[in-house]
Amino acid sequence: MSSNTSATAPLFQSFTSEKIKLSNRTVMAPMTRGFSPDGVPGEDVAGYYRRRAENEVGLIVTEGTGIDHPASVSGASIPLFHGEESLNGWSNVVKEVHEAGGKIVPQLWHVGMTRKKGDLPNEEANPVGPSGLSLDGDKITEPMTEAEVEKMVEAYAQAAADAKRLDFDGIEIHGAHGYLIDQFFWEKTNQRTDRYGGDIVGRTQFAVEVIKACRREVGPDFPIIFRFSQWKMNDYKAKLAETPDELERFLTPLVEAGVDIFHCSTRRFWEPEFEGSDLNLAGWTKKLSGKPVISVGSVGLDGEFTSFSGANTTSLDGLMEKLDDGEFDLVAIGRSLLMDPEWVRKVREGRETELLPFDKAALKQLY
Repeated sequence: MSSNTSATAPLFQSFTSEKIKLSNRTVMAPMTRGFSPDGVPGEDVAGYYRRRAENEVGLIVTEGTGIDHPASVSGASIPLFHGEESLNGWSNVVKEVHEAGGKIVPQLWHVGMTRKKGDLPNEEANPVGPSGLSLDGDKITEPMTEAEVEKMVEAYAQAAADAKRLDFDGIEIHGAHGYLIDQFFWEKTNQRTDRYGGDIVGRTQFAVEVIKACRREVGPDFPIIFRFSQWKMNDYKAKLAETPDELERFLTPLVEAGVDIFHCSTRRFWEPEFEGSDLNLAGWTKKLSGKPVISVGSVGLDGEFTSFSGANTTSLDGLMEKLDDGEFDLVAIGRSLLMDPEWVRKVREGRETELLPFDKAALKQLY
């Protein structure tokens, strides 16, 4: 990486959209940490997010946080986004981040069929999904009824309402990586024949209803970010859309439902999404949807994030070129920020020799 700070200037331009203004183009990517006993984020979690705000991260997206459903998360120390104690914990996180001059949105999450029977915090709760199928296509439980789907939509809406009440700066809806919403998107896990199934447009219906219900609760001016991916946790080569035309058909209902910004998750930001174009998934999403986009995937490191093994720092030149060309609007940084709360400030000041390689031991503590 060049020590000339002008080389990274595109990353430090302000960003303004219809509903949010950020001091720069950096986003803290959502990363599950599991440091919230009984689903309650404490002072250590608040400090963890505050340190990123103090060091100039433009927008913080929290780790995935469970909506109000007994099977929303898998693990007793995953934060929840319902119940007085958990919401009070998140209120303190928001206060700390805002005091440090930062902006923050919660990622609203339901893990769907990736949850195993007997998992904490609610051992008796069975996993739920559109067709009761695991990501490998095995039948685990019965499909959700339409009434259950509609109730789930309202759980997302309640979380959105709570996020606004707690003074968050927006919300991010997790529709990626093979979790619940993505299980509705993916033909392999969605075999429904009602309005929530069918072709690539029909399979967006659950997400459309979630987005509309969240918009109903938060009003017209509150930012809604939507995260999606092609790849799944069990299949890195999976595709929702094989062509730009299919991607446009997928995106259009989500745009019409009320998405303001798309967070386009890839393992490596530099990889083209479709043959015949250098655009990555975020670039294509921006081109087809007309909405601002966040790109993500192994930023600043030489190993893809899904391995979560060690990785060395690497040049940001290719990232800056794509950002400066307007291929995407914002850049989410994951492991580099997990390891080093000062990463953004160091990059802005040209202190590249001080950037830290990623060590998987960082997963076991809150730097």
